[in-house]
Amino acid sequence: MHFDKRGHYSEIKRLGIFGTFTALGLSAIITIWAIYLDSYLHNASYVGFLTAFFTIIGTLTFIFAVPLIEKINKVKFFSLILILLFIFYALFSIISNFYIVIILGIITSIIGSLRISAYGILIREKSKDSSLSKNEGLIYTILNSSFFIAPIIAGFIASKYGIKYVFLFGSLMFLVSFLLSKKLKLKEIKPKKKIDKNPLKLFFDFFKDKNKRLAYFLGGGIHFWWVLIYVFVPIYMYENNLGNKIIGYFIAAIVLPLILSEYKIGKIASKKGFKKLFFYGYTILGLTALICFFITNIYLMLIILILASFGAAMIEPINEAYFFDIIKKKDREKYYPQYLTVIGISPFFSRFFSAVVLLIFPFKFIFLLFAIVMFSIAILSSKVKNIVESKKRR
Repeated sequence: MHFDKRGHYSEIKRLGIFGTFTALGLSAIITIWAIYLDSYLHNASYVGFLTAFFTIIGTLTFIFAVPLIEKINKVKFFSLILILLFIFYALFSIISNFYIVIILGIITSIIGSLRISAYGILIREKSKDSSLSKNEGLIYTILNSSFFIAPIIAGFIASKYGIKYVFLFGSLMFLVSFLLSKKLKLKEIKPKKKIDKNPLKLFFDFFKDKNKRLAYFLGGGIHFWWVLIYVFVPIYMYENNLGNKIIGYFIAAIVLPLILSEYKIGKIASKKGFKKLFFYGYTILGLTALICFFITNIYLMLIILILASFGAAMIEPINEAYFFDIIKKKDREKYYPQYLTVIGISPFFSRFFSAVVLLIFPFKFIFLLFAIVMFSIAILSSKVKNIVESKKRR
């Protein structure tokens, strides 16, 4: 792909560079996050409930931050978010009081939601209508390259020096991303003149439209799935005496199919549409969870979960592109944060229902829960509008 210094793709490339280091920090922290909380709570179910609480905080941020997102300079705001994440994640490396950990978890949930909102809008505004899926695929491929490297680094650091040093590494990656954002400047995006002052009304208005509702559920499914991979499977591995290094290798291997596939999937969606990709992707995830329910060998289970990421690759780079394709340009900034609440709400239900299942049944019944949800969304995907972006002029 050609990147002209003044052109559109140059902006996307810069966003990819910022995102690379942000993803390195984020992925390293995600790798050990559940284990870190479990070191205080000593119960996988309690970890599920606590992380569900953090997702509620992040979700409320998406809803009520709409006026802020519409009003502020998004380029400068994104840089501010990066430096705040550097500061607060660094604090995790020196704090041992659990109540302060919870406070920091709340703060980083709020800032993290603002980061996702700002970054997503920047990607959309720097993309042509005819190439959004392709650009989303490119960005996800770049980000997932970091999500491959970081867990290996996190596993090594946690094993050799301790979990708290992983937070230090992650915070430094946010600092690097901040410094790059100041050096590789993006063109400013003009804030909206008319600000929506009732974000709660916007949230309910969002769900009155059946197409937005469908996009919401389709986007939510993949976030529901990642809770299994990043929260409960690492705890299960830890309880089965697999160390931090092995957990790091597993989390890294999970993203390999994403790196290999997502850019190609974005191009396919741009030329052929979304419908079949959503159906095949969620069907693969559903079958994987069902197979894992019957498997007792943990190593075979891990291999199957890694291969299932080829199914996830059919969904992850296209869900936001599909959402942007079904809404009007003037509604992007006010409805995109509402759409992003799925990043909090879907994992909340995933964590909550998984935690309830763990209170009653053995661990393997979590897979049955995930199989039911994935198959349900695969059926729902039959109602998707098969929008073909390559036919659009802009």
